[in-house]
Amino acid sequence: MNQIANGWEEYEVIDTGNREKLERWNKVVLRRPDPVAIWPIRSEGEWNRADAVYHRSNKGGGYWETKKPVKENWTIGYRDLRFKISPTGFKHTGLFPEQAANWDFTMEAIRERKAKSDNPVRILNLFAYTGGATMAASRAGADEVVHVDASKGIVAWAKENMHINHLEDHTIRFIVDDVLKFVKREIRRGRKYDGIIMDPPSYGRGPNQELWKLEDQLYELVSECARLLSDDPLFFLVNCYTTGFPLSAMKETLTRVLVDTRGGSVEVGENLLPVTKGGVLPCGIFGRWTPKQ
Repeated sequence: MNQIANGWEEYEVIDTGNREKLERWNKVVLRRPDPVAIWPIRSEGEWNRADAVYHRSNKGGGYWETKKPVKENWTIGYRDLRFKISPTGFKHTGLFPEQAANWDFTMEAIRERKAKSDNPVRILNLFAYTGGATMAASRAGADEVVHVDASKGIVAWAKENMHINHLEDHTIRFIVDDVLKFVKREIRRGRKYDGIIMDPPSYGRGPNQELWKLEDQLYELVSECARLLSDDPLFFLVNCYTTGFPLSAMKETLTRVLVDTRGGSVEVGENLLPVTKGGVLPCGIFGRWTPKQ
């Protein structure tokens, strides 16, 4: 089951091709690399609209070439959410728009639960980046959202997004920590969550240089996180951008850890963005477990 994030108004993928994508972020048009766009571009003229172009460096990373004046940062809206956008030295902008489909799912699940029950809803967001899913869950009415990321700077960015969304009076706990170590401590504390979201990187290091490699540690992480689910959970959602990591491996992992012990069902698929000039842009995969209704 593939999912397309087609609810955007202030963001669009204008065109893709030649391993690049041309995007509009509110009123700013950016051109940056995307290795999956292996086809030719559709409209040569559109690419001249770019306000800034990202160039990769042979030494790693890269730099932005500005064609027109571009602010250091600005905001972009999705439904009733807003986020800070700022082009970084590693081509990213601080937001993954394809995740909007998962935000919609998360918000709907939380709102449905809140409409039926007075019990508090607690959500755990791991590898939480700048907090797109955190803000969505909090806006939907989650009583507590715990946001965990290993980067102090990225967590500071997430706090900015909290202020932009005027969610200061909501309970959001921001944690800078190695995810697996944090999860194991939460297990020892006996903490429980109704929904768990994770967006693990392919490779990385924690705040104390803890090594993370998705293929080696995903099953362990999912297994440990499953122990944090409440007795009446809403969902367990995993996103993955690791090139070549198969959907079948994602499905098998969630099935063995969750369906075999708790029942319910697993859906897997690709995250897609619509392209204005035609077609779609693949943006990683997702796996989602939900309990039996």
